[in-house]
Amino acid sequence: MLDLACGGGRHARLLAGLGFEVAAVDRDFEAILKLQNVPGITATRLDLEGDEWPLAGRSFDGIVVTNYLWRARLPDVLALLASGGVLIYETFMLGNEAYGKPSSPAFLLRPGELRQVVAAAGLREIAFEEGYTASPKPAMRQAICAVRE
Repeated sequence: MLDLACGGGRHARLLAGLGFEVAAVDRDFEAILKLQNVPGITATRLDLEGDEWPLAGRSFDGIVVTNYLWRARLPDVLALLASGGVLIYETFMLGNEAYGKPSSPAFLLRPGELRQVVAAAGLREIAFEEGYTASPKPAMRQAICAVRE
């Protein structure tokens, strides 16, 4: 399993607690340090936005991405998903600027964008949601669950 841009590692910790081996990656050195000794988690500090894709050639049975968007790497992220693997991706979308950060269109999905990118990568959509959410705080979000068959 891969927790991409894992931040504090809440998803990595949950997955490891369920018995999965998790690769947790983030560019935040402090966040990665806090995950270093958690059983079931291999935490690595990586620059996901550089010229070189640090995960090239790897594959994962599951990928979780939340609160992160770097459009230039979306195809690379989806290419990491192994056959039979599951993707869970949720982040902010246009309209979120009314509720706070992120507010730049560069970091906000367009309506239906995740659905389009996932379909273009040949993944089968399981579930898709977009729009306003009040919890955990008011925001405009987009989420998808998909599988590579």
